[in-house]
Amino acid sequence: MQHPNEKFMKRAIELSRFAGIEKKSGGVFGAVIVKDGQIISEGYNRVMEDNDPTCHAEMDAIRKAGKKIGSPFLEECVLYTSAFCCPMCLCGAYWAHIKEIYYAATVEDAKQYGDFLDVNYYEEMRKEIKDRDIKCTEFMRAEAVDVWKEFNKMPDRAKY
Repeated sequence: MQHPNEKFMKRAIELSRFAGIEKKSGGVFGAVIVKDGQIISEGYNRVMEDNDPTCHAEMDAIRKAGKKIGSPFLEECVLYTSAFCCPMCLCGAYWAHIKEIYYAATVEDAKQYGDFLDVNYYEEMRKEIKDRDIKCTEFMRAEAVDVWKEFNKMPDRAKY
């Protein structure tokens, strides 16, 4: 008997093959978003195709799902991804309020078989800002905080 989630993960894996092996649009990453037992969006890695380092399968699927349901919040949705999310995609899932994530390959698998550096990025995020590989310098904070204060006073401000 087939696990109820198997068809969704199989589709995510099919999309990974399409992206990385058939189309060669990026790495072997595919994702689907499911709501109420139905696929509402699909995504595949298009980093090389679009020359966009943010066009990962999960981000592609999240963008499409939000447009389809007319909301940036996907609270009742489940993400199926062919490999565990990189930090960007994992944060994207949090921003989208994804309910649950199922993944197939691990971060270590992506590094071993594809030379993907997600493990390194997770390690980088654990460092203090001052110790990260990309230099980050606070600049013009007071001016930016003035805008934040104005935003904070708006009763109809965007709330995530």
